[in-house]
Amino acid sequence: MAEFINPEDYDASIHREILESIIREDEAVLEICEDQAIEQMKSYLGTRYDCRKIFSARGKERNALILMFAIDITLYHVCSIHNPQKFSSFRKERYERAMEWLKGVSRMEIGIPEAPALDSETVQRNMPTQIRSNPKRVTHR
Repeated sequence: MAEFINPEDYDASIHREILESIIREDEAVLEICEDQAIEQMKSYLGTRYDCRKIFSARGKERNALILMFAIDITLYHVCSIHNPQKFSSFRKERYERAMEWLKGVSRMEIGIPEAPALDSETVQRNMPTQIRSNPKRVTHR
């Protein structure tokens, strides 16, 4: 169960009565969607950032940017449950923006201020492409 997102965090993104009508007041559905969103984010952030520290943060310790995108992704998954013909284009746009941001972070085009980074050796190992060479040989005497 995700504890990174609090119920009151949704108030800035969706009216409580709309959210409750979509999930049919079943908090378990919301928790499943939160877990899915966080795992999805970890798959992009995990090569550079300490996801354990990021997603175990509570209250004011949470990174506001990461929280915002976690809520957007969660709400996309929640709204996907609802009637597809009534799916909000706004939710889809917010989800796509969150995914573009995650891809940019993963490609190292975007950094996350104040997010706990992994040590440089671990980041180096996690890089998708690595260029290495043998040590330079000395052939002159």
